[in-house]
Amino acid sequence: MNHPALPTDSSQACLIGRMWQADLGATLVSIHDGQVFDLSGLAPTSSQLLELPQAATQVRQFIAAGKAPVLAQTGDVLTNSQAPQLDATSPWFMAPCDLQAIKASGVTFVASMLERVIEEQARGDASKAEAVREAVVAVIGDNLRSVKPGSPESAKLKEVLLAQGMWSQYLEVGIGPDAEIFTKSQPMSAIGTGALAGIHPGSQWNNPEPEIVLAVNSRGEVVGASLGNDVNLRDFEGRSALLLGKAKDNNASCAIGPFIRLFDAHFGIDDVRQCDLSLKVQGPEGFVMQGSSSLSQISRDPLDLVGQAMGPCHQYPDGMMLFLGTMFAPTQDRHGPGQGFTHVVGDVVSVSTPKLGTLTNTITTSDQASPWVYGISALMRDLARRGLLA
Repeated sequence: MNHPALPTDSSQACLIGRMWQADLGATLVSIHDGQVFDLSGLAPTSSQLLELPQAATQVRQFIAAGKAPVLAQTGDVLTNSQAPQLDATSPWFMAPCDLQAIKASGVTFVASMLERVIEEQARGDASKAEAVREAVVAVIGDNLRSVKPGSPESAKLKEVLLAQGMWSQYLEVGIGPDAEIFTKSQPMSAIGTGALAGIHPGSQWNNPEPEIVLAVNSRGEVVGASLGNDVNLRDFEGRSALLLGKAKDNNASCAIGPFIRLFDAHFGIDDVRQCDLSLKVQGPEGFVMQGSSSLSQISRDPLDLVGQAMGPCHQYPDGMMLFLGTMFAPTQDRHGPGQGFTHVVGDVVSVSTPKLGTLTNTITTSDQASPWVYGISALMRDLARRGLLA
C-alpha cells in the first residue's frame, strides 16, 4: 500500500498506532500490508508494548502466528481519520502514544535559536521582528553551527555576548551545557493525523514546528520514532519565557503520528539522525508555505537529549515521547511586508519524511477543537471492560 501517510518503505516498516473503535475505545494496533492488526493480546497499551525486549520482532512474530485479528483496512481508516467530517461511528487513528509523558527539547538548532532570541528582543511583536532580526544577526552572526554546546568555545562566546549586551536565555540553552527540556503536553492529550490542531484564540503570532519525536521506554531506551507538530505561540513566549506553558500546552496543540515506527534492522537511531523533514502549509486563501528541517544540523545529538530528559534525576515509569526540536522558524510574510508568518484557521499543515510518512492536521482555535475528554481513567475503564488488565 502506497498511501502518502505511510513510509515509502512501509512494506518493511514495523508500525504501531492506536485506533478508536466506537464500541471498544482505544485499541493498540499494527499497520502492515494494507491491514490494521489488533495487538491487544500482546500489550494493552502503547507504553507497555515499548517495554518489551525487541519490540519490533515480537510484533512481527505475534502477527505471523495469527494471534492478531485484522480489524480494518488501513486505507479506509486513514481516509476517515483525514476526512473533513470524521465519521465517529467508524474507526479512526489516534496519536500512537498513550501513557507516555510528552516532553520536548527546545532551541536545538541554530536557526530556531536565533529566532527565539528575536522573539525575546521583539517582546512578541511580529511587526518588529525583521528589524530586530537584522540587529541580532549583525552582532552574533547567523552561523553558530561550529560551536558545540557546553564547550570551552561556547563559554568564551557567552563572555563576548555578555560584554555586548546580547546574551539571551535562549542562547544559554542553545550553546550552554544544559538543554532545554520541557513538558509539551499531558499523557493522552496528543492528537493524531487528520485531527484539528489548536491555536490559542488569543494568539496573533504563531507557527508550526515540524519535528521528529522519539519513543523512549522507562529504561531510557529509544525504541522508535514518529512525527510531531509542536504548535507554538511566538507572541506569548516572546512576551515572557515564563509563558512557555501557555505558549505550548493548549487543547489540541500537540500532534503526533501517524504511527510509531519501531527500531529494527531497517530503521534505527542513525536513520533518525539523517532525517530530512518537510513542512507544507496550505492556507484557505491560497497561501502556500514550504520549508524543511534536517536532523543532521542538530546541535545536540538525539541520545544526548534523551539522557538530559531521563536518567538518575528524572524517571518516567511509563516512558516518554520526546520532541527533538526544529530548525524551521518561518519568516515568510503572509499579511503584509515585515509581518512574517502566522497561522489562520483552515491552514492544512503536513509534516513528512520518507521513512516515517506524513502527519497532516488542519488548524483551528483551541476552544473550537474537540475537547480532550479521553484520559487515563477512561482508557483504564475500557481496558478493564475488555479484560485486558492483569
